[in-house]
Amino acid sequence: MLTNSKLSHVSFTNAIPIYRKLSHANPSKRSLAVNNALKTVDPTATSVGSSNSEDVGFLGEKPTILVSEKLGEAGLNVLRSVGHVECAYELSQEELCTKISCCDALIVRSGTKVTREVFEAGKGRLKVVGRAGVGIDNVDLQAATEFGCLVVNAPTANTIAAAEHGIALLAAMARNIAQADASTKAGKWQRSKYVGVSMVGKTLAVMGFGKVGSEVARRAKGLGMHVIAHDPYAPADRARAIGVELVSFAQAIATADFISLHMPLTSTTNKIFNDDTFAKMKKGVRIVNVARGGVIDEDALVRALDNGIVAQAALDVFTEEPPSKDSKLVQHENVTVTPHLGASTKEAQEGVAIEIAEAVLGALKGELSATAVNAPMVAPEVLSELAPYVVLAEKLGRLAVQLVCGGSGIKSVKVVYRSARGPDDLDTRLLRAMVTKGIIEPISNTIVNLVNADFIAKQRGLRISEERVVVDSSPELPVDSIQVQISSVDSKFASAIAEGGHISIDGKVKFGEPHLTCVGSFDVDVSLQGNLILCRQVDQPGMIGRVGNILGEQNVNVSFMSVGRTSRRKKAIMAIGVDEEPNKQALDNIGAVPAIEEFVFLKL
Repeated sequence: MLTNSKLSHVSFTNAIPIYRKLSHANPSKRSLAVNNALKTVDPTATSVGSSNSEDVGFLGEKPTILVSEKLGEAGLNVLRSVGHVECAYELSQEELCTKISCCDALIVRSGTKVTREVFEAGKGRLKVVGRAGVGIDNVDLQAATEFGCLVVNAPTANTIAAAEHGIALLAAMARNIAQADASTKAGKWQRSKYVGVSMVGKTLAVMGFGKVGSEVARRAKGLGMHVIAHDPYAPADRARAIGVELVSFAQAIATADFISLHMPLTSTTNKIFNDDTFAKMKKGVRIVNVARGGVIDEDALVRALDNGIVAQAALDVFTEEPPSKDSKLVQHENVTVTPHLGASTKEAQEGVAIEIAEAVLGALKGELSATAVNAPMVAPEVLSELAPYVVLAEKLGRLAVQLVCGGSGIKSVKVVYRSARGPDDLDTRLLRAMVTKGIIEPISNTIVNLVNADFIAKQRGLRISEERVVVDSSPELPVDSIQVQISSVDSKFASAIAEGGHISIDGKVKFGEPHLTCVGSFDVDVSLQGNLILCRQVDQPGMIGRVGNILGEQNVNVSFMSVGRTSRRKKAIMAIGVDEEPNKQALDNIGAVPAIEEFVFLKL
């Protein structure tokens, strides 16, 4: 736990990316869009299309599927079994918009930009967009949801390929394979220059213990390496089964001989490997990255390579792809590079093709896809009523996870709803999904929603339970309050631990806005807007003024402030809403106030 102002800037536990709302439209419009997102193609109906026989969709009963980038033949065969498939590559945006009006489904890779204009051109007929791969940055999810189009991806088929490439780079780097190859082909024979290092007995830190990270760990164990991992959501029992020790971010980078990156790129993991983190590593460390280029500050890596902190790096991904021809990093003699080949095996390409084809066809049949990344199915009237509680549920999840202090990972979460309504009159699926989203999404490449929340939670070994408590409140309100509990974890803010030994926070909707109403056993009342500072202090006069002055001196605006205490002149918690993120000096000054026993800064 944190009892001073030294916040963990090198852990992706607290990663809070910018997230997309279900829709920026009014609740009624949003509800209809979400409800329509999984409408299926009726095989008995005639396709809507122009009388022009050249139009893509004029084929009667079969759904029309447009494939705009190369897809493996096995996937195309799956699609052709039930629909008409047109493969049209390298379409301009105008050509894509023209064709899409007569299509029921669209399959893309990373090159096709599926913009708002594409969904508008679809005129409601486009039911599903399939991304053959993991990332969906080239698809406008907001527009997809508004226009009732489901978006699915293929996140699992290339797992083994990526893990194998990571191990290949690890070995090639350790033995200077690329450099020695180039030297020998240049007519040189430099045996003494390219003496490598052994991997047996060395410590490998796997940063991100998801699908790819865990497969890399298995293979590294087979090479005789000692493997540790950092991932706040990895189940300890799964790690133990592989023979991997889960550690903190700081411990991982300080003790590793080799570091393999498998974390997602979020607003907090962006350039998480920078001058500060490199300075904390063991001198001579070797780094492999087959995840996302942006997690490394490339200029800082060049400096670390030049001064010997990092002995070698092997990179498959870059902040900008392709990197510039004169990139100092790419040209560095101690760097091995490949052009984003992590998923580039014949088997992986075929696997991705089949996975996305099956997901698209399932969506066209109205099945709920575990790889769906948008459009939860909720009745319009339910979504309209729950809209403000949806925001509250996600923010409580995001707050709760930021209070967790590393260790063995989150295993059990309990959501308690206090309501005057009976179980049959309160659909909590969306609220549970949004709590799950708030807890998981900050470090996940998958967008969490009602469709895939339970699947993703189970996949990560996270048990989400619910409890409903009947209270004497207005039955017109669906929920009086929501409480999120995280069990069997340590907290970086000890006061958030309730009597049962779990992290506990409560919230309510007041005047249409989410409010934090309880932290641990302390009652507070602060609007969940902007960011939040929680301080535990000795209850004495002048504390609000002292902290307020510190923030004011650093030009940080205080939007809300609330104090909850156990009894007069004993312990108190001060919850402060701030518009801006305080700088290190402001946080240091807060931590230096003698009466403040612990504090934590939380991003909303």
